[in-house]
Order: sequence, then C-alpha cells, then structure tokens
Amino acid sequence: MIDAALYGSILRVLEWTIAGYDQLGVVRNRQGNRLDNSAPLDNYPTADGAYVCIVAGSDANFRRLCTAMERPDLADDDAWSTLAKRAARADEINGIVADWTSARSAAEVEAACIACDVPVGLAYTAADIAADPHMIFREDLITIDDPVLGSVKQQAPFPRYQGEERPVPSGAPTLGADNDEIWGALVGADQLARLRADRIV
Repeated sequence: MIDAALYGSILRVLEWTIAGYDQLGVVRNRQGNRLDNSAPLDNYPTADGAYVCIVAGSDANFRRLCTAMERPDLADDDAWSTLAKRAARADEINGIVADWTSARSAAEVEAACIACDVPVGLAYTAADIAADPHMIFREDLITIDDPVLGSVKQQAPFPRYQGEERPVPSGAPTLGADNDEIWGALVGADQLARLRADRIV
C-alpha cells in the first residue's frame, strides 16, 4: 500500500513555513511570486509575451545574474551587496531585472541564465505543457474516451509504478449511467422500472 495524500506534494514545497511557525511564531501569508526576504525573485515578463521565473536571491546567484544581464556594475554596487539590502529594495531590483527580461525573448533570457548557472524556468501555459518533449516522452498526458465529449486529453494517473501497466481512466459517467447497478441492487428490477416510469430515477 502507498499512502499518498493529494496535498502531500504541496505540503513539502512550503520550504520553511512550518519550521518558521514552530520556532519563531512567523505565520507566512500570500506574497504572490515574491518573498519578503529575497530578491531578485519573480516571474518576469519577456518581449515575446511570455514569463520567466528567475530565482537569484542568494549573493552567489545574484552575481551570476548580473553576469547574465551584462551588468557587473550591479554586482559591485554596495547597495545590492547583500540579500538583506536587496530584499529591502525588492521593487527596485526586481524592476531592473524586469527591464532586462522585457527587452528579450523568453528563450534568450533562459539561455543567458543557463549559461551563467542562474536558476530559471519558463512559465508554462497549457499549450507549452502539451508540446513539451519531456512530458510527451514520459507519456504524462493521455487521451481518454469521455462519454459526453469524446476524445479528451488530460493528465495521466500519478504516481506510476515501473513494470506495471499504466491505468487509463475513463471519463466521468453520464447522469444515471449506474442506475441499473446501484438502484437495481437496492430495489429490484420491477421497482426500478416503476421509478423510471415516474421519472424519479
């Protein structure tokens, strides 16, 4: 048996949320794409209408980002020399990064960041997910036969187990599709027919 609650993956990406509450009484609240104690960090717009997530809060990552942006002056400026200083002026430093990303395509920003070891990720749309070669290779999306819509692409069941055949779910049943099995077992075929005639089921 595998005990895998649906919220488990989200609970584990909450970083220091529980430890901070336990040790310091800090209750984290919604912050959007940013963190109060880290900058630059955001989903930044690009020239081609996409977004890229850049995480460069640590001093090392900030220096790498400055190299990627061809802005060594920022890395050498005392105003941005520590995480605390950058976090205190997060709007300003995030704005500088946004100006840089806004002048380039998402692919150009991603390539520059990767070349300098800056954590970066493209913000995916449903179209991006459907075309992603990694997801296609892993068969993370499957097509099911829905009784109302017909052929529908959706996420594959997860987790999957090596060596076992992948289950393919069916679409949700239509209204009343299970009446014979459920009601028939409870009231019998004759009573079920009367209920149908009276439009009760």
